[in-house]
Amino acid sequence: MKTSEKTAITALGEFRLIDRLSKIIELKQPSTVKGIGDDAAVIRYKNAETVVSAELFLEGIHFDLTYTPLKHLGYKLVTAGVSDIYAMNATPRQILLSIGLSKRFAVEDIEELYAGVKIACEHYGLDLAGGDTTTSLTGLALHITAIGEAAEGKMTYRSGGKKTDLLCLTGDLGAAYMGLQLLEREKRIFAGNPQKQPQLEGYDYILRRHLKPEARKDIIDMLAQCPIVPTSMIDVSDGLASDVLHLCKQSECGVRIYLERLPIASETFRFADEIHIDAVTAALHGGDDYELLFTAPVTMHDTIQKELPNIDIIGHLCDASEGAYLLTPDNQAIELTAQGWKGI
Repeated sequence: MKTSEKTAITALGEFRLIDRLSKIIELKQPSTVKGIGDDAAVIRYKNAETVVSAELFLEGIHFDLTYTPLKHLGYKLVTAGVSDIYAMNATPRQILLSIGLSKRFAVEDIEELYAGVKIACEHYGLDLAGGDTTTSLTGLALHITAIGEAAEGKMTYRSGGKKTDLLCLTGDLGAAYMGLQLLEREKRIFAGNPQKQPQLEGYDYILRRHLKPEARKDIIDMLAQCPIVPTSMIDVSDGLASDVLHLCKQSECGVRIYLERLPIASETFRFADEIHIDAVTAALHGGDDYELLFTAPVTMHDTIQKELPNIDIIGHLCDASEGAYLLTPDNQAIELTAQGWKGI
């Protein structure tokens, strides 16, 4: 079967490549005054606060192209960028995307990456308003800047938590890390026996959580409808332990988290048992979950349980002098430490 030849990036050059990629993107946000094609994007907001965040993805550190499809990578990059905006209780509007490319990539490869970016932009309601491309000698490097807006009085920082506030978490934890462990296992097996097919059946959920995570736009919409303005918030991208300690430091509080309340998917438990890893450790330190961790006054307890059934109350803030601990069902207190996300 004859396969079509790919186009070398050198055949187009930087500017023709930018022209070609820009045709994939359609500007839809009225606040985008000027997109790709000038020295900078121009964005105009009225009666709102602007939020800007950046993420850097490096090949071999944050992703492995042995098992990461380029389209999925493009989508995940956008997810990582906008998750930080949602963690401010804000709405993302535009992104800027910069790429460092080595000559091993063809034009069609980058178009595949941009296809994932485009799908994510459509899903989150974003404009790709600009960026940059350059040569890389060490593999693929990706940088995204996400820009958003928050209505007056709705912006949420890490620093607003108060002692006795409820600690609330969206989704579940540890699945993305387990998905990574599954892919790494199959990569090692393939290296030893290239004829052996990957054994991925029955683990669709943890694979999706690693390869194509979702930022929690739905939660921001639900909070607005309740309405609830969190006292503090952070996205869980470096592992629950690290991120809750960031929140505690900025809010000058301690925390108590109850082990039995940590939401961990059954598939995460199953694969953790298979490879002899503690699922709770994965939940605390795995990272890449892109869930939202926020605090709310204890008076909002019944409202959260009634109006936000997909959110778990996993603990509460306390006085800073009481420290940060995970409490087991038999009332043992385990001090939380920040290990964070080490990547691959």
